[in-house]
Amino acid sequence: MTSGISRRRMLAIGGAGVAGATAAGVAGAWGRGAIDDRSAAPDTRGAVAFFGQHQAGITTPAQDRLHFVAFDVTTERRADLVDLLREWTRAAARLTAGRDAGPVGAVAGPPEAPPDDTGEALDLPPSGLTLTVGFGPSLFRDASGRDRFGIAERRPAALADLPPFPRDALDPAISGGDLCVQACAHDPQVAVHAIRNLARLGFGAVSLRWSQLGFGRTSSTSRSQATPRNLFGFKDGTANLKAEDGAALRAHLWVQPGDGPDWMTGGTYLVTRKIRMTIETWDRTSLAEQEAVIGRAKGSGAPLGRRGEFDPVDLAATGAEGEPVMPEDAHVRLAHPDTNGGARLLRRGYNFVDGSDGLGRLDAGLFFMAYQRDPRRQFVPIQARLARNDALNEYVRHVSSGLFACPPGVRTRDDFWGRRLLGE
Repeated sequence: MTSGISRRRMLAIGGAGVAGATAAGVAGAWGRGAIDDRSAAPDTRGAVAFFGQHQAGITTPAQDRLHFVAFDVTTERRADLVDLLREWTRAAARLTAGRDAGPVGAVAGPPEAPPDDTGEALDLPPSGLTLTVGFGPSLFRDASGRDRFGIAERRPAALADLPPFPRDALDPAISGGDLCVQACAHDPQVAVHAIRNLARLGFGAVSLRWSQLGFGRTSSTSRSQATPRNLFGFKDGTANLKAEDGAALRAHLWVQPGDGPDWMTGGTYLVTRKIRMTIETWDRTSLAEQEAVIGRAKGSGAPLGRRGEFDPVDLAATGAEGEPVMPEDAHVRLAHPDTNGGARLLRRGYNFVDGSDGLGRLDAGLFFMAYQRDPRRQFVPIQARLARNDALNEYVRHVSSGLFACPPGVRTRDDFWGRRLLGE
């Protein structure tokens, strides 16, 4: 594929090439000042409200930086798990408001005692920090089948283990986890500080399983944001669900009454996938081939055969010789709702570069995160189709995977993450 363009692809590109060219290469509430409307354009220095019906960090306008962590729960006592989640919630309310993790802080305590905040965010603003928590399948039953915390019967059916997909190359060491915490902020030090302090508070109850740093968001979650680009240079997430899409969010994002156990109503499910990109191979591929693989013009982001980024995708359009304008194996076609029974996702991914692989190649790609109402009806069928037929598979490899149930938001100061699950 990389050495030339098939006749079928060239025909498919032909009808779109003029449109792409004439597009002229268009580039393509603790704390004061908290933003209560999470769909508003973000203040990159201010605070995002912590308390609410839903957890922040989902429809919140996507920030620029990510620190994502999965934990294994090491305690066997349910009371310890409750205490951990209560402490984490209290700390999160403070951290997202731009305060120290603990009530004493990094420098105000007695010199003989360790401070209750690590201090690297002193003098930094909240920077739009959000903290979002999820529960993995193994929290309900561990690998040996044990119900450590008496909650196995409360595991939602939608939290079914993801099936294996063709071409997966998953590393168990960077997959799964009992708990996850997603920290997003406009300042990477603020995000890292938050995770560091939650890990410190969890000492003796959890251990860090794996983590991922991300930069340069690869989707927009609000209409106030421009569409960003991924490391392949293409606009990513043009058709993403947005915070302003109220009816669509109810249909595709938020768990509704009757979907499963009551404790998840108002919550959502998160799928994570670390996707390694073979950057060097992609960079030796012609522009026309790249556009045929993705199904969009690289400059404008317009679907093949269209002129503007947000023009509707026409999957039925054909060229002069009857060939589809949108190739049958183009990523856009295979991921489109019309190809997947109307299924949609709220994507919230980030680019990553984790150095090199020791062979002179960048260890880089996309940390994919997608929120949805039911992965069995959304992510799973979409990914199954992509894994079988997507032309993009030549250039990507899925190396980690995670699935988490993210409960609804914390409404009051005496509430905590997972309270309805744990019956406290």
